[in-house]
Amino acid sequence: MLNANEDFPALLINAVKKNKVISIIGLAKNVSKTTTLNHIINLLKHKRTIGVTSIGRDGEPYDAITELPKPKIIIEKGTIFATAEQSLKNSDIETEFVKNTDFTTPLGNINIYKAKNKGYIELAGPSMNKQLKELCNDMKEVGCEVIFIDGAFDRRSFATPLISDATILSTGASVSRTMESVVNLTSHICDIFNLETVKDEKIRKISHDLLTTTQIGIINDDFSTKKLEESTALGSSKSIFNQLTPDARYLVIKGAITDNILDEYLINKKVKNITVIATDPTKLFVSQRTYYKFMKKGGVLKILDPITLIAITVNPTSPLGYQFDNNHFIRLLQGRINIPIFNLGPCDNL
Repeated sequence: MLNANEDFPALLINAVKKNKVISIIGLAKNVSKTTTLNHIINLLKHKRTIGVTSIGRDGEPYDAITELPKPKIIIEKGTIFATAEQSLKNSDIETEFVKNTDFTTPLGNINIYKAKNKGYIELAGPSMNKQLKELCNDMKEVGCEVIFIDGAFDRRSFATPLISDATILSTGASVSRTMESVVNLTSHICDIFNLETVKDEKIRKISHDLLTTTQIGIINDDFSTKKLEESTALGSSKSIFNQLTPDARYLVIKGAITDNILDEYLINKKVKNITVIATDPTKLFVSQRTYYKFMKKGGVLKILDPITLIAITVNPTSPLGYQFDNNHFIRLLQGRINIPIFNLGPCDNL
């Protein structure tokens, strides 16, 4: 797909037919996330009534870490967007007020607006998933046919299937100076996002039933269960595995799952062939090295609710002054990842 950027519009049109909320995640700063959003807005103008918002603050003029200028989010006339009051003042656009919300931020109340002309905006949305879900529902009610959430990898929980129907992942040279490291991390994240779902309906039902009343549960060979008292798996891995018997087959966890859980399985001599079940891929914060050690020992990671990863966009250039060979970078990614990959380049008509 090295010269297939003309395929991106077709992929996008197909995606918005099936998905009403699409999140865009950047693996790091300056990996083309905002450029990807601008391409999307430009491609869908006059075709769909689109909505745009973010998780937390995004779209500010300068990177908070590097202090380098950031690409601006450019929206078209008729675009509906949600942002905080102070961020609206930092934008350069005429708007029509559509609806207020009860969500407050340090930058003021979040409101919904409609663009009266083309211009750039600074986005500041809710920082809580529950609020973001409600905001997306509000935006649908006022006419959005599809909503795009501008986010970041360190805030990836907004990509949960409870909020987003699909996700676009942006990666690039800014992730690491070493191309191999970027390819390894990107492919690992794709592997996590594409983990197998729990297909056994009996196990799915037992898992859902457990998680309605507890954060962590065990399912044994004979389908008997045990609810653990730990309120989170974080920092509790040793205690959790002390409660697993040789009959344990599934460990169901509602919150975040880190390397600690997988590491505990690696050193545990009592439990074998355990399947750890997460609610969805956004809860998994496991390194590639630990994950593969876990699998080698017979461990399995599965999820209850999948995330649809529809495309990857790349930026082979870092603002710190180095860049990758674009074709070689994309070939390496394509050798590891079975998802459409695009270098969209600068967005025309901005």
